[in-house]
Amino acid sequence: MASSKTLQNLTVALAGNPNSGKTTVFNALVGTRHRVANYPGVTVEKKEGRCHHSGHELNFVDLPGTYSLTAYSTEELVARHFILDGQADVVVDILDASNIERHLYLATQLMEMQVPLVLAFNMSDVARAKGLEFDLKKLEILLGVRIVPMVASKREGVNELLDAIIETIESPQLTPTSLQYGDEVEEELSLIGRAIAEHPEVVGAQYPPRWIALKLLEGDKEALGWIQDAAIQEVINKSREHLKEIFGDNADIIIADRRYGFISGACQETVKDTVQARHDISDMIDRFLTNRYVGLPIFGGLMFLVFYLTFTIGAYPMGWLESLFGWLGAGIYNAWPQDFLLWMRSLIVDGIIGGVGGVVIFLPNILMLFLGIAILEDTGYMARAAFVMDRIMHKIGLHGKSFIPMLIGFGCSVPAIMATRILENRRNRLATMLVIPLISCGARIPIYTLFVAAFFPEHMQGPMMWLIYVIGILLAIACIQLLRKTLLKGETVPFVMELPPYRMPTWRGLLIHMWGRGWMYLKKAGTVILLISIILWVAMSYPKPAESRLAGLDELQQQNVTLQHSVAGHIGRTIEPALEPLGFDWKIGTALIGASAAKEVFVSQLSIIYSLGDSEESVDALRRHLREDYSPLQGFCVMLFCLITAPCVATVAITRKESGSWKWAAFQYFGLTVLAYVVTLVVYQSGRLILG
Repeated sequence: MASSKTLQNLTVALAGNPNSGKTTVFNALVGTRHRVANYPGVTVEKKEGRCHHSGHELNFVDLPGTYSLTAYSTEELVARHFILDGQADVVVDILDASNIERHLYLATQLMEMQVPLVLAFNMSDVARAKGLEFDLKKLEILLGVRIVPMVASKREGVNELLDAIIETIESPQLTPTSLQYGDEVEEELSLIGRAIAEHPEVVGAQYPPRWIALKLLEGDKEALGWIQDAAIQEVINKSREHLKEIFGDNADIIIADRRYGFISGACQETVKDTVQARHDISDMIDRFLTNRYVGLPIFGGLMFLVFYLTFTIGAYPMGWLESLFGWLGAGIYNAWPQDFLLWMRSLIVDGIIGGVGGVVIFLPNILMLFLGIAILEDTGYMARAAFVMDRIMHKIGLHGKSFIPMLIGFGCSVPAIMATRILENRRNRLATMLVIPLISCGARIPIYTLFVAAFFPEHMQGPMMWLIYVIGILLAIACIQLLRKTLLKGETVPFVMELPPYRMPTWRGLLIHMWGRGWMYLKKAGTVILLISIILWVAMSYPKPAESRLAGLDELQQQNVTLQHSVAGHIGRTIEPALEPLGFDWKIGTALIGASAAKEVFVSQLSIIYSLGDSEESVDALRRHLREDYSPLQGFCVMLFCLITAPCVATVAITRKESGSWKWAAFQYFGLTVLAYVVTLVVYQSGRLILG
């Protein structure tokens, strides 16, 4: 802004939509003390006027009325250049309070320009007559700007507006909120921003860099005219094409939708009985999907459907992969020369193929789950799910936006914890990241799929998967409530809950989102899990027992003796007494130790335990072994314990990084371990009493 001006002589730009009452506000501020001219080089009328207030002389410039600040008309260009070129010390956006959602669109663009801003809610009397009630204090926090209700025709709110203008310059309490446009758009904005940063000679480089990148991505004609460098133009074109491939719409439509989503979410939070409709169809659907009484059951039903389809449809390709790894293991086992490096055969067949293969075969289930979540996200429903959960989250001391990282946690806890950065309040962030491991990530799907299919009939498998997910969510909510009442006391800071319009997802976008998350899982299987499988194979194979102990035993008995004599067997036996009250034996205990590195390793560990010396065992055989060794109650308790217990080492590490303290990471690790033990103990012992 213009730094040479003193606080006694300020320039104030009045912006607003046509028919917002801007001229009435201008006249109420300056009276007859104004003059009319034209802006240099154009025929657009320029009105200026002065007034004095609290020892300051304020020069008001009535900008042309516009609906946006995109370079489509001379009026829009005149208005935005006046603001961007630093000719105004503060901008006052005049809005029709009775048509608030539509008029806030211009306000979001002014917020993007990073200018000192005040919003004047004109025609507040008309809004009240329509039954609209505003929580202005909360809306100020959400938007990051001062808001003044006015009835300019009656001079109501004029002095308050003048006070707000001076306060915004002298002692600003708020900073305009920076809108976020989603991971894909933000990534492209970063690419364009970096390309521009390498060319400071670009015209308009004196403007906010993010604003320039946004205009270029939108296809703003004037901004594109500033770019002569072919390399930057190529980056812009690739970004626009990439977004269109994913979303099926041009970048400017996507960005506009996100602005409207921000506006709609802010109004949902702060306006009662609003009659404004951004998209009639979206609003009509929302009346049903976000209904106070049926919204939550609908969300639960949709997630149940996702889990049911994940289990039933994913079973077919899972069987194909199971056969493939079984064929591969059997082929190597049978083709291997007898009495030649048999330890290497065991490592390859039992350790690598049995361990990694036991995890990879669950990839179809994970892809199906991520496809279902991608459909809910790309249609716009997931934002509604967070809004529906907002009512519950408020009761436990969080905003509904905390549910967004939890939703991401269905994929992986690591990016979910990183996503807590959207929460500005540290207490909210800590509470959310500490309980995210209770949300069943993709790494737990192999465990659930293995045990559900082993112990429950086909018609109960979908419901059992749904139940274990719901238990995790309910435990997370209960833990948050406990944390917010004890260690993390404090008020909840409001956020905007963006509600983007519903859209038809593109197949390309769905596949990109599904495969991106699935590839992370597959990559982990080929790296981390491969390494852990080898380590676990060594731990379960060595040291070898004396030959005399194996004499006269059949192959299965030899396997059991070898395993019990190994390092893993000794560890499992050591912790077995502590696990017996939960219904677990040393085999489950050993697998749990391996799962501390990565949850998927639990299945890998069991595959290795039960396949030592027998390369033809498959997942179906593993389920048969589990049914022989454990009851359905024990199987359920294993799933329950794996749901709640300490997260993987990667999650602990990212918790330490995001919280800034090992204290919170250790609290998460040991706290969840204790919680898992107590809950599983209660469930198992209660189940034994009930079942006799």
